[in-house]
Amino acid sequence: MKAHLLLIITLLVAATAAFTCGCTGTTVDTPEVSDDAKPELLVYCGAGMREPMDEIAMVFTEQTGIVINYIFGGSNTLLTQMKLTQMGDVYMPGATAYFDAARDLGMVSEESLVVYHVPVIAVPKGNPAGVESLQDMAKPGVRVAFGDNPATAIGPLTDKLLEKNNLFEAVEENVVTRTATVNELLVYISMEQADAGIIWEDLYVPEKMDLIYIPNAENLVKIVPIGTLVASEHRLEAEQFTAFVVSEEGKAIFVQHGFTTYPSEIYANVEP
Repeated sequence: MKAHLLLIITLLVAATAAFTCGCTGTTVDTPEVSDDAKPELLVYCGAGMREPMDEIAMVFTEQTGIVINYIFGGSNTLLTQMKLTQMGDVYMPGATAYFDAARDLGMVSEESLVVYHVPVIAVPKGNPAGVESLQDMAKPGVRVAFGDNPATAIGPLTDKLLEKNNLFEAVEENVVTRTATVNELLVYISMEQADAGIIWEDLYVPEKMDLIYIPNAENLVKIVPIGTLVASEHRLEAEQFTAFVVSEEGKAIFVQHGFTTYPSEIYANVEP
């Protein structure tokens, strides 16, 4: 009997050992997070730079393994989001004024200048209202669409541009909408819901609209900056990304999308 009982105990111990080994094997097969795993970056970017920045993110990720997640929107709207969440890694507004505001709030420090944002007059294909200048936007019956002030970078710039040329009040009477993003502004013009609007040159869609250049003496050209957020938990990777954006390879992508890169003799007198 004792021998029989000893045999049963021995078999139970062996079975328990085998079961434990099986569990250990299952645990080993579970994926583990590598210490070398690349972080993902959150980048706040003006809506007007969506196309080149999407391409830049793709190339950067292929080269580094670092994934870029964007929040696109109006520059001032992005600034508000950054202030509320205190999260993110990089800020790239449509003009240096917004970066200066972020710096005053202690959210950013150093900036790099990337490309020029050049305001132009955009009209529906064929220019049905015959708009050829800023002055023509003040003519009775001309429907005008602008970006919102202060939500978009193009909005306050448009107001300053009209004020500079003593046209603000006259043109304001013809404004039918102020859009939350510059991309919405493109829709109004291309769908002929407005006869004219002021957009960035690089957003011009030749198949859907015509372009009227504003003389340099009348215009207000802006420069697009980029910089790392103080709140970033991945400063080295964020700085690596901003360095890529302002590199020759990064700027070449902007050129492909119709931007003039900084610095340029064409706009040598433009100050940040």
